[in-house]
Order: sequence, then structure tokens, then C-alpha cells
Amino acid sequence: MSPRIAYRQSAMSDLRIEPATLDDLLELAELLGELFTEEEDFTPNPEKQVRGLRLILEQPSRGRIFVLRNQTKIVGMINLLITISTAEGGFVLLLEDLVIRREHRRQGYGSRLLKHAIEFARQKNFLRITLLTDRPSESRAIYLKHGFVESGMVTMRYLFSNGA
Repeated sequence: MSPRIAYRQSAMSDLRIEPATLDDLLELAELLGELFTEEEDFTPNPEKQVRGLRLILEQPSRGRIFVLRNQTKIVGMINLLITISTAEGGFVLLLEDLVIRREHRRQGYGSRLLKHAIEFARQKNFLRITLLTDRPSESRAIYLKHGFVESGMVTMRYLFSNGA
């Protein structure tokens, strides 16, 4: 085994996936800031990100946030929101955010979090996971690799000004 492969396996084994807590708020908001600087439709706003994350973490019936962490920091996160589908006749998940710190990308961590989310959904009997991703995006490949299929649906939004 090459030293590079051994280091990668060692680094991967030092990481653990666990539910996020309120103590993680600032670090999670920082991760979302990284994500939102890369997405055309969003602008980072730490105050809004903390508020949204808090709403999820304080009410587990709204969703789950899982983090991939090492001994010192959160390396990545996945955010799953719970909703009901009339088409499926039951509870489904909306994969709202999946982000890995820039310096830790391309090491399989996104796949690790996504597999965890899929297994969580399977164990809790959710009927579907839906997500939105940028059309010309490297991230599409990870979702296709893990069994997601593209939909014919088109995303549309109605935004309220001033948060009203």
C-alpha cells in the first residue's frame, strides 16, 4: 500500500458522522458561507444561516443535520428537511445542503455523508429524497453515482422582500 493511500485511509478513519448540535452553529454557518459563495442563486449571510440552522436543530421534526468531523473541526455537513409528499403519500426528505470544506474535497467525504443520509432515510422509512443542484455542476455527478435520477420538474421560486 502506498503511503498516500495509507494516509487517506487513516484520515478517513479518524472522521466520524454524528448529528449536529447547537454548539456547532457557527461552524455550520461558516460551511454554508463557503457553499453559498459558489452557488449563483444564493448569497452568504451568517445571521440568516445561523437562524435557519437553529430552526432545524431546535426542532428535530423539521429535519436533521449530520456532520462529518475530526478531532478539531467539522469537515462537512448534510442537511435533510422533513416534509410530506402527496404524490408519495407519506414523509419525504429534501436534501437542502451538502458541503465539504474546500481543503477536504475530492477525498470521498461527500459520498460518505450522502451514503449516511440515504441509510438514515431508509431506516426511518422515508419514501424519497429530493434535491436541487446547479445544472452545470460537478456535484451532479456524485448524486447520479449514488442513484439519484434527474427529474423533468423545473424549479421556480417566489421570494418575499424583507423576509415578509
